[in-house]
Amino acid sequence: MPNSKSVKIEANNREDRLKAALKANMAKRKAQIKARTSASANKANRKD
Repeated sequence: MPNSKSVKIEANNREDRLKAALKANMAKRKAQIKARTSASANKANRKD
């Protein structure tokens, strides 16, 4: 039976993993938005 200290450590580890995953996802989305906006700006400025 796990004691309360190991349960707290496991909960903290899970929280840390979730926080790191969220940070990585936000950075990925931010990069995608930046790339998308620069691509659409290039299309708008292009004269054929």
